[in-house]
Amino acid sequence: MISYLKGTKVDITKTTQNRLFLILDVNDIGYEMQISTRFARKLEEETDQPIQVFTHLQILEDKQILYGFPSSAERDLFRQLTAVSGIGMQLGIALIDTLGISDLVGAIVTSNIPALTKTPGVGKKTAERIALELKTKLAQWHKISGVEVQQPEAVFSPAPEIKEDLEMTLLALGYTNEEIEQVLTALSQDNQLLKNPNVEEWIRSAISWLSGE
Repeated sequence: MISYLKGTKVDITKTTQNRLFLILDVNDIGYEMQISTRFARKLEEETDQPIQVFTHLQILEDKQILYGFPSSAERDLFRQLTAVSGIGMQLGIALIDTLGISDLVGAIVTSNIPALTKTPGVGKKTAERIALELKTKLAQWHKISGVEVQQPEAVFSPAPEIKEDLEMTLLALGYTNEEIEQVLTALSQDNQLLKNPNVEEWIRSAISWLSGE
């Protein structure tokens, strides 16, 4: 098991599925690992300085995938998330990407379902399952790990069926999970739109906001 790798950033690439991969040079060997958008932004500030990346290795029948994290605490949280039934690796990354480690732990410990459902792909039932299975574990874990817990602000959001259609449409158009979370937060401030059951209107408003119009 590889606990961490220390080397220099070579490049960060994006796949057609909007997944980000870091190429890390460790003693002239290039390691490829999937990372979150939050971590990628942090790494943009790094130049030739050595960086330490904590890793998780997933072994499948036909391939091996390495995941990279900026801290051992974030890596450990990822492992606990993906141990929940129905939470795969990509959804684990998306949860951390959307809320950040402090807000995410805070949302789980306090069973803040609206905050958890801000993550694209996480519906009410999935959020409830995450809170149910991890609430007690994370209440103890964050004290041991030293992770500061914050409670996300209360949020309003569109009806679940509108949210799902909107997310699927924006993902198909190439927008990232982070961009979708941002536009959902922005549009949810519009009281008139929140009362509108027309998903097409939500999609038009979202694209307009993302385009800066």
